[in-house]
Amino acid sequence: MKYCSQCGAPVSVRVPEGDHLPRHICDACDTVHYQNPKIVAGCIPEWQGRILLCRRAIEPRYGLWTLPAGFMENHESAVAAAAREAREEANAVVEDLRLYGLYSLVHVSQVYLMFRGRLKDGQARAGAETLELRLFAEEDIPWDELAFTVVEETLRQYFAERRQGAFSVHVGDIIRTTDNQTHIHRYTGA
Repeated sequence: MKYCSQCGAPVSVRVPEGDHLPRHICDACDTVHYQNPKIVAGCIPEWQGRILLCRRAIEPRYGLWTLPAGFMENHESAVAAAAREAREEANAVVEDLRLYGLYSLVHVSQVYLMFRGRLKDGQARAGAETLELRLFAEEDIPWDELAFTVVEETLRQYFAERRQGAFSVHVGDIIRTTDNQTHIHRYTGA
């Protein structure tokens, strides 16, 4: 950021009084421009024991499989965002959405809110961001072709809990190290 979005004057990076992190601050009007993580909302649409996955038609991770998910919009609830993403990516209506996972991806400054729900009438068709979609049984999930670690983590937990017959809410951090290794820290008692 070089210029203030409030008055157009140049900004500089410094620690505001009472803060502990460097921020972009307008040199003229003193507006502090915070840069915060983006929130991604998505869902696990289930229909008759199978999960709906979308094959991505956009970057990043073009051509790989994912759950319907995307960035929340301003003035939108997390549940509404998850339902909207299912409509946009899969022309699908997902009902009975319940929070399933909250994952912090610190390396990309994102927070994922994943919901589980029921695909209404089993109906879906590819949207503009989707090459194809398919309902997968657990044994048919293309594990080596999943686009994102958070999707793999969500699905592995989901299937394990489905076999046990009880779901809980999961909280964790997905951390990518400087040598590009991925580590998952799961919090218990969430």
